[in-house]
Amino acid sequence: MRSALRLALPALLLALPLAAQAPARPLSLDDALRLALPASEAVGLARADLRRLRGEEAQARSEFYPQLTGTATYTRTLATQFDRGGSSAPDTTVRNFCNRFTADPTQPVGTRVDSLEAAVECATRLNPFAAFSNLPFGQKNQYNLGLTASQTLFAGGRIRGRSGAARASRESAEIALTTQEAQLTLDVTQAYYNAALADRLVSIAEGTLALADTTLEQTRLGRRVGTQAEFDLLRAQVARDNQRVAVIQRQADRTVAHLRLRQLLNLPLDQPLALTSTVEDTTLPRVAALDSLEAAGGPVDADRRAPVRQAQKAVEAQENLLKVARAERYPTVTVTSNYARIGYPDDLLPSWGDFVNDWNVALSLRLPLFTGGRIGGSVEAARANLQAQRLRLRQTRERAQLDSEDAAERLRAAQAQWAASQGTVEQAERAYAIATIRYREGISNQTELGDARLALEQARANRATAARDLQVARVRVALQQDLPLSVQ
Repeated sequence: MRSALRLALPALLLALPLAAQAPARPLSLDDALRLALPASEAVGLARADLRRLRGEEAQARSEFYPQLTGTATYTRTLATQFDRGGSSAPDTTVRNFCNRFTADPTQPVGTRVDSLEAAVECATRLNPFAAFSNLPFGQKNQYNLGLTASQTLFAGGRIRGRSGAARASRESAEIALTTQEAQLTLDVTQAYYNAALADRLVSIAEGTLALADTTLEQTRLGRRVGTQAEFDLLRAQVARDNQRVAVIQRQADRTVAHLRLRQLLNLPLDQPLALTSTVEDTTLPRVAALDSLEAAGGPVDADRRAPVRQAQKAVEAQENLLKVARAERYPTVTVTSNYARIGYPDDLLPSWGDFVNDWNVALSLRLPLFTGGRIGGSVEAARANLQAQRLRLRQTRERAQLDSEDAAERLRAAQAQWAASQGTVEQAERAYAIATIRYREGISNQTELGDARLALEQARANRATAARDLQVARVRVALQQDLPLSVQ
């Protein structure tokens, strides 16, 4: 029993990692493109920049419309200058206080004051501030409900220029978002086919290693029976060991390619992937993101390229900013209206009858008379920026023409490589089969067999690489209208 357990324990330990490993996730190119768009940080940043520029455009456009502001203010007066030297006591107190005086200077002092008006006049003579006791100055409670409206009637084109510049910047951001989405589509497609190519190259290397193992076994058998020399056995061992190194390198390349793909898709880095789109497929994948694209189009006109359109929008924005700088020389005419309801209630809570109206309209004109050269400097800087942006537009258009031709030439080269590799694999497989028979029958040597095996491996690798290059080139040409420039 113990011996059986001792023999079974290593097998159980080897099986544990395999059981703990997560199953491979099937992934097609269609799935990869669907996962990439919401997971891309670059696309998210482009969308955030577009939202920001839309807000700035709304801010610039708002200057065309009236600006309406409402206010509500409550003021509690704790102490005032009108309280100095007197009081606003009740009427009976004032009358009693003034009984010793006269409201008429011709009457002797001490004449009794019987009327309230005379008492107020008497108190005013004693305290000049008491005359303001019934006016708004110094009241304990004050309410102010205001409404202010303003409208710019003339600004010399400044508002229109700012709005035009903001609109051009927003349209440029929309083009930039489209560019990021197209670049992401190309990056994911290239990363997917790189991973698929790495899988294929690992399979080819492992197949070649199996052939090298077979050759080594045949050489060992021949050595035992005396038909093979020791030199042939050593060469077979060296060839097999070298192929093991090649397999390890291919596996490392596959790991890196899968990590890159998982990173683009924001998948766990330890999640195994089983790619279902084959690298030998010579047609564009049927996915929603690529269905509307032309598989193999000619060079795109330079003015239709996204970088050129962005440069044109930049020129448009600079033209509007030059208008803004020139508009600083012209007067600005603004009309403003202020309407307020003001109340001074005796109690804390007012009634509508405690309020009075206060309404005015003002027309203002602002004209810069002397700015020390500030406006002239702003105009000169705006002209220089416009000239520089026009030159950048010319450079971008020239680079776009070269980039379109470069993409078309890469596609033609990829198509030629794919066509050239069509019959090579079959021929290499046939040649290796013949070389194996010749070696087994003793007609040829191991050098011929090794050359045939390496030629077969190279033909298979070239075929897979040509398929990957063709797919990527076709997608690049189909997307080149919205892609950034790759030719510097």
